[in-house]
Amino acid sequence: MTDSVICERHGAVLLITLNRPKANAIDALTSHAMGEAFVNFANDPSLSVAVVTGSGERFFSAGWDLKAAAEGEAVDADFGCGGFAGLTELWNLDKPVIAAVNGYAAGGGFELALAADLIIAANHAQFFLPEATLGIIPDSGGVLRLPQRLPQAVAMDMLMSGRRMAVEEAMHFGLINRHCEGEQLLEQALAWAQEIALSAPLSLASIKTITRATHGMPLEQAYKHMREAVPVYQAMLHSEDASEGPQAFAEKRTPQWQGR
Repeated sequence: MTDSVICERHGAVLLITLNRPKANAIDALTSHAMGEAFVNFANDPSLSVAVVTGSGERFFSAGWDLKAAAEGEAVDADFGCGGFAGLTELWNLDKPVIAAVNGYAAGGGFELALAADLIIAANHAQFFLPEATLGIIPDSGGVLRLPQRLPQAVAMDMLMSGRRMAVEEAMHFGLINRHCEGEQLLEQALAWAQEIALSAPLSLASIKTITRATHGMPLEQAYKHMREAVPVYQAMLHSEDASEGPQAFAEKRTPQWQGR
């Protein structure tokens, strides 16, 4: 791990902070460090939810480090496990990730936010993908995920022109879940993560895995896939936690999840 990625534990929540002033741009070395952080999160049974944010107040992340590119880092460089920023291609992560967008989410920074499950943004945040204006495309998920999250015409406009989307418009289209003043962002993001961490780990894993695996399927096919092809769903149904939840409810106490 390098100083460019800071990890802090808050109970069952892991806070991952991208720390590369001034713009929190991501080069290959930083991407590898972020990938290590997300893999460690995935493999640690004591952690349930991750929050990823950027240091400072202006940039969540400016995306790919263009200075590194100018010095010879290839656009198709090895960005490590999980792909660019450690999360955009981390397909087996079955724990929730919240992006706390503290400023500009540009290019790969926006793609990092899109790879999260939930987004809370500071009121001054902006989202944009300038790659087409630089002779490339946002191929770390932007060109694939954004049309799934926005109306096609809106997504194509952003992809082709690089125009910026402010928080009000992002809320209107459901691109983000919540917004707040910048000074409240981290506190609210961590509180939200702690709330989610109260849910059963296997339930969270099942929700994430099923929604990802059945996206775009016809409903009948999605039901069949859920019942027959999602091992974590079956594990959840027959788990100790599935018995503990109703028992704790009946006894009016907080459930003690075991993740099994």
